[in-house]
Amino acid sequence: MVSVGAVVGIALVALGLVLTPGPNMVYLVSRSVAQGRRAGLVSLLGVAAGFGVYLAAAVAGIATVFVLVPPLYTAVKLAGAAYLLWLAWRTLRPGGSSAFTPQALPVDRPRRLFAMGLLTNLLNPKIAILYVSLLPQFVDPARGDVAVQSLLLGATQITVALTVNALIVLTAGSVSAFLVRRPGWARVQRWVTGSVLAAMAVRIAADRSRAAVATG
Repeated sequence: MVSVGAVVGIALVALGLVLTPGPNMVYLVSRSVAQGRRAGLVSLLGVAAGFGVYLAAAVAGIATVFVLVPPLYTAVKLAGAAYLLWLAWRTLRPGGSSAFTPQALPVDRPRRLFAMGLLTNLLNPKIAILYVSLLPQFVDPARGDVAVQSLLLGATQITVALTVNALIVLTAGSVSAFLVRRPGWARVQRWVTGSVLAAMAVRIAADRSRAAVATG
């Protein structure tokens, strides 16, 4: 029902997004470094639940709402851009720190870790735009049920994202230790991350594209 090209396309989009610093990566890394791999993996379960919410919305045709109400889609993009700018400023400001910098964060219980992972993903502008604007472009109504295609493509995105995020969680501690021993590399990592977040925020805010929806 879904073409191989569509699956490969959404997988590449998902890979590019998950490798770009964003709210999910910042939260998972900071929690994994502060509280350990187990806490990072519980947080990742919350992120996975967030993906599930977006996927359910995509299957239900939520993109149609944004097509019919363009100002709502614009509001979502601008709010996401503002969030990314805030993350960029927190990273780049004088005295700012990288997500890989060990910090004395309070120890959260599994329930809160899960909830924060879920909330972080639901507020992640990259994921919102992916499901509202990008994923529908890979759906071809001529190939069958649009909802089933959305489900399969969303499952592909989730598989890629969770696999990469799990690797990030499992290696965050080692990367943190490496950067602690090499302050120069830590500064480079902080500036690269902050610059990417800022550039992404500007790009999202300046993007004039509209929400896409599969129709047939």
